[in-house]
Parts: sequence; structure tokens; C-alpha cells
Amino acid sequence: MKFHKKLMLWGALGGALYFLLSYHFIFDGLHVALLKKSKLSLNYTFYSIQGKNIRKILDVDDLREDGIADLLVDMGKISEKQKEIYLARYYEEEEEY
Repeated sequence: MKFHKKLMLWGALGGALYFLLSYHFIFDGLHVALLKKSKLSLNYTFYSIQGKNIRKILDVDDLREDGIADLLVDMGKISEKQKEIYLARYYEEEEEY
């Protein structure tokens, strides 16, 4: 294989890995939504919300901090008011410490 082809292949693989490290892929049945990660990691790169309780979804710190509550509002799973109620619980816990 020529050097340029190898370089392009490694560049494409590196780009794909960077993309995987940068986004959460949130599955809801056949629908897939992307959620930008606050830091590069493989934690919760692929996460299914199908059939899960909203509290169970929001209990995942990485997802909650990256804004999954806003995504749930956009998807029509919860209202803006419900989002505030759910998130208030976590902010109260943080203030206690």
C-alpha cells in the first residue's frame, strides 16, 4: 500500500475514534440522537433510553452533566417543567455536600 493511502486510512480511523470519544449515541428504539460529551471518553458512548424511567436516565452523572435532560425535552419525553423538577433533586443533593 502506498504511503498516502496508509496515511488517509489512519487519518480516517483516527477521525472516527475522535468522533466516538466526542459524542454519546442515545438510542430510543430506531431513533438515534447525538449528545456532545463534555470530555473525551468512552463512558456511555452508546446508551439506550428505551423503556427506562426518566430518573434512571438522569441518575447517570455523565449524561446528566452533558445535557440529556434537554435532549429528553427535545424528544418530547418530558416537558420543560418536568425537567426542572427532576434536575432540582440533583442540585439539592450537590448543595448538601
